[in-house]
Amino acid sequence: MLFLDSTPDLTDLELEIYKYISDHLEQTTYMRIRELSKETHVSIATIQRFCQKFDCTGFSEFKIRLKLFLQERNLEKTKVLTPLDSSVYVDFLNRTDGLNFQEKINEAIQLLNEKEIVLFIGVGSSNVIAEYGALYFSSLFKMAFRIEDPVTNPITYLSKDFLDRACIIALSVSGETPEIIDYLSNFNFKDSSIISITNSAQSTVAKLSTVNIPYYITKESINEQDVTSQLPALFIIEYLAKSIHHKRNT
Repeated sequence: MLFLDSTPDLTDLELEIYKYISDHLEQTTYMRIRELSKETHVSIATIQRFCQKFDCTGFSEFKIRLKLFLQERNLEKTKVLTPLDSSVYVDFLNRTDGLNFQEKINEAIQLLNEKEIVLFIGVGSSNVIAEYGALYFSSLFKMAFRIEDPVTNPITYLSKDFLDRACIIALSVSGETPEIIDYLSNFNFKDSSIISITNSAQSTVAKLSTVNIPYYITKESINEQDVTSQLPALFIIEYLAKSIHHKRNT
């Protein structure tokens, strides 16, 4: 149903909201919650409950996921990778000035300031971003390392004392990378601080984290390979490092 893989249990009023949104998909992504309330003749509280049944914290997140759903549906129709659409990045960058993003950044900064070491972890293209993140963080303010391969570098190699002093930054576009999930689920990580950077706040990796910073951009794939842009992850890594560096030097 819309961007969910399952069908939520909706009340009669919520079904009316769903029918209206289904008939006005594009318009809904630009509406305010009060406008939707007026058009559907239900209360704002009812719309909020409706959004929560779609695994969203509120109407703002619902609109973001709905917009991504429409973009993905349009991509699916073409069956080919479309040329670069800079509006995807402009939309993401505009959202970085929003309250939700800034709150997540501040929470992450607080965790990082409490730890001596930063460990980056990722698989595939996210592993390349993890290597860059370790280099960038080490250059600006704190010792940072990349866990090169979660499979050949098991968590048992790291002592509890080391992990207590470390903050883990996990990178995964889907948030469902099995190797990352297995690593973060390890008992030795139970007292560790984990920051994840994913495309969705509803992913497994996000839920295993102390702080999750989601970026919500259109997923892209070609020949069943995920080629979703890593630009938001790079931006967030640099934003975090520069923000902490700035605060420590002002």
